[in-house]
Amino acid sequence: MAQSSGSATTNGEVRQRKAAADSPPEGVTTSEEGRKTDKLLDQHQEYEFGGPWGVTAMMIGFPILMYYLWICLWFYDGQLVVPSSADDIVPFLERMWMHVYVDAYPNAYAWKVYTGLIVYQLFLAWVMPGYQQEGLPVPSLGYKTLMYNCNALWSIYASMITAAVLHYYNIFRLTEIIDNYGHLMSVAIIYGFVVSFGVYFLTVATGNQIRMSGNFIYDVFMGACLNPRIGPIDLKMWAEVRIPWVIVFFLAVSGGCLQYERYGYVTPNMAFMILATWLYLNACGKGEECIPQTWDMFHEKWGFMVIFWNFAGVPFTYVYSVVYMASHDPSKYQFSTPTYVLLFTTLLTAYCIWDTSMSQKSRFKMQTQGITEFRKTFPQLPGGTLKNPKYIQTAHGNRLLVSGWWKYSRKPNYVADWVMSFCWGVIIGRATAIPYFYSIFFITVLIHRCGRDFERCSIKYGKDWERYCEVVKYKFIPGVY
Repeated sequence: MAQSSGSATTNGEVRQRKAAADSPPEGVTTSEEGRKTDKLLDQHQEYEFGGPWGVTAMMIGFPILMYYLWICLWFYDGQLVVPSSADDIVPFLERMWMHVYVDAYPNAYAWKVYTGLIVYQLFLAWVMPGYQQEGLPVPSLGYKTLMYNCNALWSIYASMITAAVLHYYNIFRLTEIIDNYGHLMSVAIIYGFVVSFGVYFLTVATGNQIRMSGNFIYDVFMGACLNPRIGPIDLKMWAEVRIPWVIVFFLAVSGGCLQYERYGYVTPNMAFMILATWLYLNACGKGEECIPQTWDMFHEKWGFMVIFWNFAGVPFTYVYSVVYMASHDPSKYQFSTPTYVLLFTTLLTAYCIWDTSMSQKSRFKMQTQGITEFRKTFPQLPGGTLKNPKYIQTAHGNRLLVSGWWKYSRKPNYVADWVMSFCWGVIIGRATAIPYFYSIFFITVLIHRCGRDFERCSIKYGKDWERYCEVVKYKFIPGVY
């Protein structure tokens, strides 16, 4: 449904739009007033991310940053290199360019591997059996609900088995993935741009665009379509799991295989990253039925912001610690046994809180839809489903959960998620600062997003939000903040 890009709004309407978010765990009942707010949400009201100039800067700047950090990590021992003087600026840029041109050229191997992954993941998503999950009512579709075939778990383990067989028979050596990191990253970046612009033009050509601003580059960044599908495959949900986290996991496995071939063993640090990436990938597969309940599915459009991040940003910026370990001697990042015990314990504890808090929120939303039977997959952690959960009923029509982890903090999942990201950097100690990029970038995004969400909720729910804040006093860490 196309939206007018020039519709006038009042200040009150703009404030109402700012109030719409999925910040606290909410139920899905919608009052008449809530429907009015939803209608406003499906109209472009104001620019985000600094408008056209801001999103242009991000579209250009982030790929450059990805290349720069990789070059520093791979060729300069993890040091953040800069020009030594004003006279060195041009030679410095020339050196950077040559690293990209020679060592990150999108060669035939990278095209074959990356394209092969996409085609294989699409094939698996099409043919693998899956759990049928009904999504939330979509306001832009007249509150129609869509069905999602959740077969990521089958697809993930089929991918693992396939990779193991190909590696064993020397058809496709997993060690080559990390060795071709730069080349693969370039292909991923190209895919991110091509898919983003291609989906935009196809959506506009077929008249399925919604919530458009009228500014070309901004609309490419934010997206034009909401629920892109190929047959039974929801492309937005498919790309959120099957591309980034599969690559992240196999990059870690590649690093482990490389260490084994080189030293005859895998360091505890690399084993930590293999476990950490498997936990995340497996969680995405085993809890895939929770994804249709998220804001990303029923409201966020599929544009450059989401597409590029899934195709290139996540897989090639989150595992810098693996890249460092694969290219450096283990003596540079060894720890004592107690330190390893502490790191593994912290990772597993944070994972359990993240897993169960996300499950509690998603299943609470399902319960409000009348869904009482939930999917059982491994590992099924205790506490993932709340019995008789307590909540605050709002005048808007939504319910704000105040049970389980959600009675201690307004964002328990964010806290646990960030702790895991920090561990991904800590695992290489002080050898280099670059692997900490993930956690630094992540906390910046979370703080900004939370501030925006809490402001919106204050406007959206009014006194009901004040009641909620009295019950759930802390934003992040109970007793601290």
